[in-house]
Amino acid sequence: MTETRSSPPRQRFRLASGGLIDRSRPLAFTFDGVRLSGYQGDTLASALIANGVHLVGRSFKYHRPRGFLSAESAEPNALVTVHRKTPGRATPNCRATEVELYDGLIAESQNRWPSLGLDFAAVIDRVGALFPAGFYYKTFMGPRLVGSNRVWPRIFEPAIRRMAGLGRPPAKADPDSYATIYAHCDVLVIGAGPAGLSAARAAAEAGARVILCDEQAETGGSLLSDPDARVDAATACDWLAEQRRHLAASGHVRILTRTTAFGVYPDNLFGLVERISDHLADPDPDLPRERLWQVRARAAVLAAGAIERPLVFADNDRPGVLLASAAMAFATRYAARPGSRAVIACVDDSGYRAARALRKAGVEIAAIADARPPAAIAQVDLTGLDSIRIEPEATLIGAEGRLRVSGVRLGRIEFAERIEPMDRVACDLALMAGGWTPTVHLYAQARGRLRYDAGRAAFLPEGDMPRLFAAGACRGMVAMADCVADGFEAGVLAARGGSVRRRPVPQLTSGVIPQAAVVAAGSGRAFVDFQNDVTAKDIRLAAQEGFRSIEHIKRYTTTGMATDQGKTSNVNALAMASHALGRPIPGVGHTTFRPPYTPVTFGALAGPARGAAFDPVRRTPIDGWARRHGAVFEDVGQWQRARYFPRTGETMQRAVARECRTVRARVGVFDASTLGKIEVVGPDAGRFLDRMYVTPVARLAVGRCRYAVQLNEAGFVIDDGIVARLEPDRYHVTTTTGGAARVLALMEDYLQTEFRELRCWLTSTTEQWAVIAVQGPSARDVLQPLVSDIDLSPSALPHLSVAAGRIAGVPMRLFRVSFTGELGFEVNVPSGQAETVWECVMAEAERHGGSPYGTEAMHVLRAEKGYIIVGQESDGTVTPRDLGFGDGAAKADFVGKRALARPDMTKPDRPQLVGLLPLDPSAVLEEGAQITQDVHPRPGARAIGHVTSSYWSPTLGRAIALALVAGGRGRLGERLYVPMPAGALTVEVTAPAFFDPTGERLHG
Repeated sequence: MTETRSSPPRQRFRLASGGLIDRSRPLAFTFDGVRLSGYQGDTLASALIANGVHLVGRSFKYHRPRGFLSAESAEPNALVTVHRKTPGRATPNCRATEVELYDGLIAESQNRWPSLGLDFAAVIDRVGALFPAGFYYKTFMGPRLVGSNRVWPRIFEPAIRRMAGLGRPPAKADPDSYATIYAHCDVLVIGAGPAGLSAARAAAEAGARVILCDEQAETGGSLLSDPDARVDAATACDWLAEQRRHLAASGHVRILTRTTAFGVYPDNLFGLVERISDHLADPDPDLPRERLWQVRARAAVLAAGAIERPLVFADNDRPGVLLASAAMAFATRYAARPGSRAVIACVDDSGYRAARALRKAGVEIAAIADARPPAAIAQVDLTGLDSIRIEPEATLIGAEGRLRVSGVRLGRIEFAERIEPMDRVACDLALMAGGWTPTVHLYAQARGRLRYDAGRAAFLPEGDMPRLFAAGACRGMVAMADCVADGFEAGVLAARGGSVRRRPVPQLTSGVIPQAAVVAAGSGRAFVDFQNDVTAKDIRLAAQEGFRSIEHIKRYTTTGMATDQGKTSNVNALAMASHALGRPIPGVGHTTFRPPYTPVTFGALAGPARGAAFDPVRRTPIDGWARRHGAVFEDVGQWQRARYFPRTGETMQRAVARECRTVRARVGVFDASTLGKIEVVGPDAGRFLDRMYVTPVARLAVGRCRYAVQLNEAGFVIDDGIVARLEPDRYHVTTTTGGAARVLALMEDYLQTEFRELRCWLTSTTEQWAVIAVQGPSARDVLQPLVSDIDLSPSALPHLSVAAGRIAGVPMRLFRVSFTGELGFEVNVPSGQAETVWECVMAEAERHGGSPYGTEAMHVLRAEKGYIIVGQESDGTVTPRDLGFGDGAAKADFVGKRALARPDMTKPDRPQLVGLLPLDPSAVLEEGAQITQDVHPRPGARAIGHVTSSYWSPTLGRAIALALVAGGRGRLGERLYVPMPAGALTVEVTAPAFFDPTGERLHG
């Protein structure tokens, strides 16, 4: 969008005085290309109303004209896209009621074409009867067009997706930055209204460290919109100023405005999102846009207030039909008159409070329709409301107008199931005061139980949680004095605990909203969920279709599933379902409250983890040398590893074959630095490792190594590696590249919870040691001139041994191990000196005809020997016996031992590791391919195994594969089949070791 050059028009509906806006700071902005003006302190919504703009959007499904419903975060209609000066910075689905005005703001309405006033897709509204709830499940699901493609995915689904929806996602990457912060406090107070301010002050005076957060730009809550309210004999402004002064001076309170508490997680962990720069015209580029707070609170006070409910009647979604509290907020807080002539429908005293405030703002009150009987109305304070028409036992039954309401129809509530039509009243403002729904979302997220209060027609918290205390309106309090006192008690209780007595929630007897909602929705399209265009008829249809659970009704109709999460619709939806199902509302229950409370940007959740930092790339100390020498890399977990080293004109297949032949015939050098490495130290280190691994390692001699397999409690293989005993009380343990963090965490878990009597300590040394594997018949000749202090002869340093010395003058741990089946050594040197040592080793290897090799050749070489890779030859259901390893039967105990004794774990037909040789030696099998007993298996027959690894073997000159096959070791020599699209391939079952099965080459 571009800004128009014409001067902004006068704010025709701006009051001459009053409000909390700063009239000395005028601001210019545009909406759908029209230049308008407002003041500092306005929201986009209040500025639009001051300029006489009420049509702000089109509805999700029917493209009906929509205006404002509320003035806060519960707004379901006024969703706009905000464009910033930064290229690519467009944020869709912003609530106009939450967008703070700044100079140069550019906003655009959504979900309309070609314009907001003339939307061609609004024709859907005329044929809305064809699109009831769930129509997409039943209407467009056949017949087939070609093959398996149906009409729905090919034609209708894309069309519906284009017609329905919200804003368009940005086309470019988000240019903003986001921050994350962790904080601790004694008391977290959520909501800075009367109850929240009182709770924060009480907790601070008790000596607690307090964090007070509120989603609005300033503290005060409902007091900001009700200047006539009185608290403890003081005016709202005076009381609010006094609380702010006390909190600022206490030194114990951190106040976070523009901060929404969106979720509660275990152990009183709260997620908060603070908006840092969205309200600034030219934010500092070094500022984050948002900050994610993860707050661990010893106790928390939930003082989130309550949300006013709309009424359900025909065409209740027209622009100009809004909540009474919202109209009052626009008039009193923002000095923006929302209309000229209003009709108010209410079920409690809130409608009269709004009428009084609007009348002062110059709005004519044409009528008040009160659903309560005359006796209840007689108790209402009518000061300042003289000469206004008040209709008892009446409500709205319909609204008229298209782009703006022009009148309403009233109805008399004769009986609980019927309304008698009354007269039509002309107006441009229809206000709904349908009662208040306590904001219990976070309380319910914390697993707090809710009880239904018939007098309020709402669910209230049932008591207090151990460390979460509801207070004020969100607990059901109505009177200002009760809210303030309740907040104070909750603050003391959160800070001190003990036996602070909570005041009981007053009982109300005048709530009639469920009955009024049901009868008023009798004719016309009456909306329950405004954002998802769910009507009362849709909920009745769900009941007729056989849905009985409120969760099923929610999903069938999509009520409460929009971005506002049903904040204004849930109670009315429950009333509709209750009426349709013939069950009381407590019997219907309520839907599940899930985080987030309001939508949270992906940027805030990701924080600084974006771009290259989203999944940090880990590089080995030898990475630079490999890149300079033309290595092709692959991702292995977070690591970048050299896959192969092609020479000029070589394909991957040729390069890998050359590397394999070089290792088998002469010598190859491999970067194995990514292996996980853990130092286990202490007098009980051996006993601890014996319990963590199937393989016995406690009695290893100093200077010896052993291949070890680790299981989980279920008895399945989860990792493997080498355990080496360096000293009597010190072990060096290696893990798989991807299992390093998991294995260390598992060991720490057992050491701290199960084996607490053992004296040993764990340290990750993965980053400390770089590993250079030297493999091949000439490996000893390569290392001999470089190594000092170590005798490399077979008798002095046999296979599976370890020694400390120096290589090229650098301290080293030298392991005599092999993952290729050849004579092998693994040189462990400090990471900072690894590249120097690597260059020395490579220079010597080249003198012996050697070369570097990558992970692809490593895979082929280990498969030729039948060596496994955890995660490839194992899938989380494989035991050591299945792989042909020992089962630790001689050991007293280890993790997983009892599971291995279960009957299913010893069945002879379990999948077992075997080798496969295709009869066609050139046929490289597909990894993951199924294996069958018969060439043409009968329908419904199950596969007996699958291919785990498959390669072309340059050493053998043919294709080879490893597989898990049911009862595999009993099938050696048998022929099986691998079904493929071109036909089944025949394979012969062999032992897993294809090359040097006796292991002679390991010993050099």
